[in-house]
Amino acid sequence: MYEEVVLVNENDEEIGFMEKLEAHQKGLLHRAFSVFLFNEKNELLLQQRAFSKYHSAGLWTNTCCSHPRKNEPVLAAANRRLQEEMGIGSTLTIKNKFIYHAPFDNGLTEHELDYILTGFYSGAVAFNTDEVAAYKWVSLPDLVTDCANNPEHYTVWFKHILNNHLQEISVL
Repeated sequence: MYEEVVLVNENDEEIGFMEKLEAHQKGLLHRAFSVFLFNEKNELLLQQRAFSKYHSAGLWTNTCCSHPRKNEPVLAAANRRLQEEMGIGSTLTIKNKFIYHAPFDNGLTEHELDYILTGFYSGAVAFNTDEVAAYKWVSLPDLVTDCANNPEHYTVWFKHILNNHLQEISVL
C-alpha cells in the first residue's frame, strides 16, 4: 500500500511529502507519533510489533506508533492508528515532541519528529495481526528494569522515550 509521510524541518514546519519507505531509505526527517495508554492500575499497554514489519519486527514498543497523513492533525492520526492497530480508542493528550535519528542494520533510518501522546484505557484489546504480534500490560518500574536488562527486546524510539521522557508519560 502506498503511504506518504509528512516531511518537516526541525521546527516541525511541513516541507513536503514522500512515500514512507523512501523517506526511511533516505533518512529524511518526518512527522511521527507514539501513543502511551495506561489502565486503572497505572500499567502501560505495550505491543509487540508484527514479525512482518520492515524494521523493528518482533520488538516490544509503546501502545501504538505511526505517521500522520497529509493534512491530518496528529491527534486525529493517533486515534486512527490506535483503532487500526489495537482496535481501541481513548481520549489522547499531546505531552511533548522530540527528534531522533537511528540507522538500522537493513539500511533504513528512522529520522523522526515524534509526538508523545498519553491516555487511559481499560478493556478488551482486539489488535490487528498484520500490525501487532502480541500485547501486555506492564508497570513502569518493571518496564524500566526489563528495558535496562534486555534493551534488544525494545524499539529504539521507545527506549529513547523511556530514557528521556519518562516523567512526561508517567504523570498523567
